[in-house]
Amino acid sequence: MSEDVIVYVVDDDEAIRRSVRRLLEQVELPVETFASPLDFLNAHDPDRVGCLVLDVRMPGMSGIDLQKRMIEDETGLPVIIVTGHGDIQMAVDSMRRGAIDFLEKPYRAQALLDSIHRALALDRVRHEERRIARELSNRFSRLTAREREVVAMVVKGLTNREIASRVGVSPQAIDARRARAMGKLGVATVPELVEFVLRYECDRQGHTLPPLGQILERGLAEAH
Repeated sequence: MSEDVIVYVVDDDEAIRRSVRRLLEQVELPVETFASPLDFLNAHDPDRVGCLVLDVRMPGMSGIDLQKRMIEDETGLPVIIVTGHGDIQMAVDSMRRGAIDFLEKPYRAQALLDSIHRALALDRVRHEERRIARELSNRFSRLTAREREVVAMVVKGLTNREIASRVGVSPQAIDARRARAMGKLGVATVPELVEFVLRYECDRQGHTLPPLGQILERGLAEAH
């Protein structure tokens, strides 16, 4: 594939690992297989788009233990739980912990492929969101303290003249600071500046940014 993706398979059954590898290679999906969760943890590359096909019952660290460990480590890799010994409660618990699917062995090959494609699509979105968050943070870090001060007051809806009065400089100086800040942030208009700052704050706090139109309807001061 042209995309740098990977499907991890963790199962202590060698026959299952071989079977899944053959299936994924037939559809040209890169795959790495592991006999234990610890082997996987030592090899996992968080920078690659991927997903994890995870057996539940294994000696030592179980699949459920690995899922909990990944949650503690804030590993966003999508997980597909597979087992030959599952029950309804196990399925419910694994899904509550964030598994995107639960398949009982023997499962249909197409069902597994469908789940894998959904998981990869989800991880692509997560990786893009993280990339955007890093870019927002990098841009915001370029601002000086005075530029950040001006940006914060612009987002609250203050005019250049009002900001100048509070800061104790001329409106022209405020206009220059705002222009420099907008240039560093890569925005051309005040609404774009507002959206940038709100998105930056939402990413820092782990929230989702609502559409800009809704924000402006509520009022900038209230939204901030």
